[in-house]
Amino acid sequence: MTTETSEQTQKYLGLTSPVSTSEPTKEDSRLTESLELALHPHGVFESEDESQKRINVLDKINKLVKEWIYEVSQSKNMDEHMIEQVGGQIYTFGSYRLGVNQKGADIDTLCVAPRHIDRNEFFTTFYEKLKKLSEVKELRAVPDAYVPVIKMTFDGIELDMLFARLALQAITKEQDLCELSLLKNLDEKSVRSLNGCRVTDEIIKLVPQQESFRLALRAIKLWAKKKGIYSNVLGFLGGVSWAMLVARVCQLYPNAAAATIVNKFFLVYDQWKWPQPVLLKHPDSDEAAKQGLSFPEWDPRVNHKDRFHLMPIITPAYPQQNSTFNVTNSTRNIMTMEFKRGLEVTNAIFAGKDDWESLFKPSDFFTRYKHYIVVIAKAATADHQLEWNGLVESKIRFLVANLESIDHIILAHVSTESFCSKSEDDEQTKWFIGLEFGRTDNVNINLTDQIRHFTSDVYHKAVNIQLYKDDMVLDVLHVRKKELKNYLPQDVYNRVGLKKKSFVKRNSLSMSPNNDTGGNSPDVNGHNEVRKLEIICLWVEINLHLGDKREKKRRLFVR
Repeated sequence: MTTETSEQTQKYLGLTSPVSTSEPTKEDSRLTESLELALHPHGVFESEDESQKRINVLDKINKLVKEWIYEVSQSKNMDEHMIEQVGGQIYTFGSYRLGVNQKGADIDTLCVAPRHIDRNEFFTTFYEKLKKLSEVKELRAVPDAYVPVIKMTFDGIELDMLFARLALQAITKEQDLCELSLLKNLDEKSVRSLNGCRVTDEIIKLVPQQESFRLALRAIKLWAKKKGIYSNVLGFLGGVSWAMLVARVCQLYPNAAAATIVNKFFLVYDQWKWPQPVLLKHPDSDEAAKQGLSFPEWDPRVNHKDRFHLMPIITPAYPQQNSTFNVTNSTRNIMTMEFKRGLEVTNAIFAGKDDWESLFKPSDFFTRYKHYIVVIAKAATADHQLEWNGLVESKIRFLVANLESIDHIILAHVSTESFCSKSEDDEQTKWFIGLEFGRTDNVNINLTDQIRHFTSDVYHKAVNIQLYKDDMVLDVLHVRKKELKNYLPQDVYNRVGLKKKSFVKRNSLSMSPNNDTGGNSPDVNGHNEVRKLEIICLWVEINLHLGDKREKKRRLFVR
């Protein structure tokens, strides 16, 4: 059997066959070792003591959940033998479950309870049980959230805890949450709460090499944070979206070392034809329908609103959702520019002309623009400020969308870094939005309507959800770069070097797909590889989108 035939018969993960199945070279392995060394100073790895502390905290929480379920079961006069069997379990998801959590990061957890325990009891009796513990600080329940959650710090570790009740008599530690049948007879809030664990577990199953995936994901997450594009709430991407993007690259290069995955990550998403969706597997819709499940899911063929998503990255667990519906035109443009810059840097690294530290240089946000919007949220007390911050931050992406709708504004770039300060009168948080204008020809651009609409929307929302307090204030200001010293903390002002001119120009980021920016760098921009990526994008378009399929198939074979 020839190698080609062997590759054709081998089963690969993902919607399509790989772009390359090449094994790592010695140079790939060397670059992977240097990548890992470069990550260490940035605190992306925990010490053994820190890891053990997390394990201990999760063990305590798990015992606490079992104890609480036992007590609630007793209060309902259940048979003692049955009470002994009902169980209950804590599951983890997100970065911790993927094995890529950083120092000091929080842990996403899910409390799974049997059918006789309801959500209201979780937010009342379990909450009160937590309240009595000396290890628990900063306890806060948000039962009316889209995904209801209890937030806390347990023995110094931040925890977010969701709740799901399964239609089962007992919950054992062996219970697999990925079974579709578990979703029967559940309400949407329970399904949404389960989704975090189900998505994380599916990602793990769909990645060919865990070690390469984890190291590459650590690198990409650090890069995204340094470049200011890691924030779901502000219209960029959150942790699960970055994980899915890296996982898809691992499927396309199943045998590659982590350093190669990082380089190919930038190639793939520099070439990606957004808004073609990124998927890790075929949707489970047909199987779900056979089991009588009909939860809302992402499908642009059926749901009109889904057709307008700009950068869809689709979760692999039923019901499939777009994890990036917050993305705006500006945030997508910023991310695609950073993909291009990342490709340029990693090509140079593979050519021996640069090192990994260049990839992790901080964003030049505060020197990039001449004009900025400053959003300032104020409140008199820490508790009020915490609530006010959350609401204001959740609305900033709408201000960005309003600003980018103005004819003369090319880009509205929100920084993911916010700045908190405290005075005798109030506590306040500031966010910054950089504005890039096109040719205005001395036209006076008025931002008043967009700013007034934003502030009015925030205040009305606060009143409607009964969050508003008299001490809550929202100011939105337009300032020039030279005025930032009046709004930024002094240490930040000094750190970002505002007296220096920006060294990056937007048009300097343009690169032809076939430009060899790295000298003897690997063939990342080679015609065959780029062509395969184009075919993958078109395959997704043909199979999952509306449109003229015959024309798309013609493009697939004649270009």
